[in-house]
Amino acid sequence: MKKPTTHRRQSAATQAKLVAATQRLMLRQGYAATTVDQICAEAGGTKGGFFHHFAGKEAICRAAVDAWGEMGMRLYAEAWSDAGADPLDQLDSLFDIMISFTTTRDEPCLCMVGMMSQELALTNPAMRAVCAGHLTTWTRQVVRLLAEAKRRHRPTADFDPEQVGWLLNSIWQGSMLIAKTRQTPALIVGNLELARAYVAGLFATRRRRRLARRVPA
Repeated sequence: MKKPTTHRRQSAATQAKLVAATQRLMLRQGYAATTVDQICAEAGGTKGGFFHHFAGKEAICRAAVDAWGEMGMRLYAEAWSDAGADPLDQLDSLFDIMISFTTTRDEPCLCMVGMMSQELALTNPAMRAVCAGHLTTWTRQVVRLLAEAKRRHRPTADFDPEQVGWLLNSIWQGSMLIAKTRQTPALIVGNLELARAYVAGLFATRRRRRLARRVPA
């Protein structure tokens, strides 16, 4: 396999800087308030360099959302990296990973996909579709784990894995939105622990107690 040329490496590095700058700005001030000039300044580049790589603000917003979604799934994938692990253990690990996002960073816990969904879903069909795709990718993985857990363990009552998967996604995204508004990051952790306890309660198994262990009295 041929190694990338110096030019290609520099081009990729420039694109990565522009995408990262876009993520920082749009997470802080939204899509409408962010300009191409601001992105260039944040990335330390020129407008000529910007338009060499991207057609405009919407194009780089899409690249930023895609990069964010792919990065997130790489981190989440640690939860199901052991294909032979019990799906309830994998779900437990997923909750741990989500909670870690709120406790290991100085900045607020935000999601580029969620924020752009909130701002653009009603006005930009193309970006709505992009965001919906990333939200669906996460939910499908959770649905798969819930369905496998339902096959392996006796549920306390029948439930629809897809419905529960979207519920958990709503809790995750909604908690970040409300915590941003109220400036209370601990709210995200509390909601995720309640969601963990809810999932544990779906199954009549000893893991139920362990899954719910972190919920405050």
